[in-house]
Amino acid sequence: MAKSTEQAVLFDDLAGKGITAVFDAASQSSDGGALLLGGVDRQMRLTERLAACLSDGRDPEKIDHSFPEMLRQRVFSLAMGYADGNDASRLHADPVLKTLCEREAISGHDLASQPTLSRFENAASGKDLVAMGRRLEESTLAHLARTHRAPKLVTLDMDPTEDPTHGQQQFAFFNGYYDSWCYLPAFAFVSFDGDPEQYLVHARLRPGNATSLRGAIPTIRRLVLALRRRFPRSRIRVRLDAGYASGRLLDVLELLGVEYLVAMAGNAVLDRLAAPMMAEARRLFPQAEARVFGEARYQAKGWSRERRVVVKAEVLVHPGREPKENTRFVLTNVRRGPQAAYGIYCGRGDIENRINELHHHLEVDRTSCPRFLANHLRVLLTAASYVLFQEMRRRLQGTELHRAQVGTLRLFLLKVAARVEESVRRVVFHMPRDYPWATLWRRVALTVGAVPT
Repeated sequence: MAKSTEQAVLFDDLAGKGITAVFDAASQSSDGGALLLGGVDRQMRLTERLAACLSDGRDPEKIDHSFPEMLRQRVFSLAMGYADGNDASRLHADPVLKTLCEREAISGHDLASQPTLSRFENAASGKDLVAMGRRLEESTLAHLARTHRAPKLVTLDMDPTEDPTHGQQQFAFFNGYYDSWCYLPAFAFVSFDGDPEQYLVHARLRPGNATSLRGAIPTIRRLVLALRRRFPRSRIRVRLDAGYASGRLLDVLELLGVEYLVAMAGNAVLDRLAAPMMAEARRLFPQAEARVFGEARYQAKGWSRERRVVVKAEVLVHPGREPKENTRFVLTNVRRGPQAAYGIYCGRGDIENRINELHHHLEVDRTSCPRFLANHLRVLLTAASYVLFQEMRRRLQGTELHRAQVGTLRLFLLKVAARVEESVRRVVFHMPRDYPWATLWRRVALTVGAVPT
């Protein structure tokens, strides 16, 4: 390769001598470890199944980049930390990404450019995206049924999150609760017995003015029925925040025969029911922990029947402030004491950590396309990337990275320099001999289809 002085920089007298840094090494990648995610995807066949949902109306004789290839390009680029479509102009020749997209690492043609990827994102129809969302649910649950055999308890958690918008995105509205122009995507997670992981099984982009209930009832019904098919002997539990508290949803949950814990906002009637417990909390304050649990029966207007509500009454103290009364209500049919039932509900809070991973490590909120459906596709592709990371994390059980977040997994296992050699018979990725996580990397590689040589 011809040398270019514009590529080189000189550190004069660094470490006792002059050091020149030059970007002239061909056939190399800074993401050699991403082969692990490729192995996970090959076993799960996730990108293959999602791509099958997209209808491609282009002339086959004029196609350089297929929809399955471009879908993989976006999913693995997100996993490697390149969330912006413009990153394609920097990565289209990356030998690792080309390999993951099933092209020859060196001799194969470059991957799709940013304009081509933008056309791909905008080509998806609403019907395609509905099918892709259902396929994500089906594929993930089928895989979880293979990895979690006969659990006693399966828990389904669902929650919306804020996705701020900054432009003229279609169906972005001002939301008074979040005080911003935004979308409100919803995510659902499944967990099993004592497994601390909450596995993403559903992702859907929604307009910024959507209520929590919008689309929730058919989604919960579909997921519960799918869980019952996959785990016929397991108890199913559903946990939801206060935005989902409605008589219609509670009727559906009871008709489905599941355990449920649904938070509910306070009102005058509930406050009266909680008054004796709050009086007891005030009596205990400040000699002891001012927290009292109890329960009552409650029926809101329009409900089909009366239901049990668990009450937590406490007195909060913040330095420099007056004591503050805090009352919380959870509707439930779980046959546990009030304090135990409330503790079970609080466990749903951990999905905030999963949603934070989607936001901060995979940039699920990079929904900057003007077209709503294109942004919905981006959310689904980000969800697919996260599913692959969660499966890789599951394979790290018993290691120091078994609870590591996506950003840590990417830094330790994916961001590995690799020099690529390609011959007629094989491709060799040469990684640093002193790579500190080599043993762990090999261990995961053997679980995703690699064999020792």
